[in-house]
Amino acid sequence: MSYLERCTSGADRTAGSALVIVLMGILLLSTLGVATILLATADTLAASNQRDARAALYAAEAGIEEAAAELVGVSDWNAVLSGAVTSVFADGSASGVRVLPSGGTIRLEAIASLASCGAASGCSVAAREAVTEDRPWGRNNPCWHPYRYGLVNMGGSGAGIYVVVLVADDPAETDDDPGRDGTAPGNPGAGVLLLRAEAFGPGASRRSVEAAMSRVKVSTGLAAPRFLYWRETR
Repeated sequence: MSYLERCTSGADRTAGSALVIVLMGILLLSTLGVATILLATADTLAASNQRDARAALYAAEAGIEEAAAELVGVSDWNAVLSGAVTSVFADGSASGVRVLPSGGTIRLEAIASLASCGAASGCSVAAREAVTEDRPWGRNNPCWHPYRYGLVNMGGSGAGIYVVVLVADDPAETDDDPGRDGTAPGNPGAGVLLLRAEAFGPGASRRSVEAAMSRVKVSTGLAAPRFLYWRETR
């Protein structure tokens, strides 16, 4: 092999190695670019989910407060506990299918049934009165009814949130009748209602808040809600 041939062969090998290095560099940069895009997309999605969940929580809390403000003016809580009386903010009867902002649907009676005995298909008396870890009061286990329900808008953002507020008798009562408010004295749950708000927001977000309320007289003929406890539930 001549000197010229040897030089040409060496140049070809050098060019081939450089091409491989360039291709590997391009592949590495492409991989980093795709990873950066995926991370940015994941962060955006997480932030969006967090925003939707926070809006649903605020809507549930607002639902509790608004229902409580209305309930203090209802003289007969027995009519509320039986399901005969619902809020002025109600988009129809306390049963049937509602379309959610996310495109899904809910049934109001299924939500009440899930809260009452853990079954969406309905509660028998035996199922509702069954003593469980979450519902240890037997005959005084809460029997939930939809009270306030409808689509709301939080802060004018355009993202509708469907809120259902359920009501039930305080299980601390001793009258074995969850459809009637107990009478004092001698009944520790007399004059106390349970409220449970379920909020369904965009992106399949959902939050639930539960509270117990009584009413206190603030002046002649006027009363205000008094919250005995308040917690977010799962």
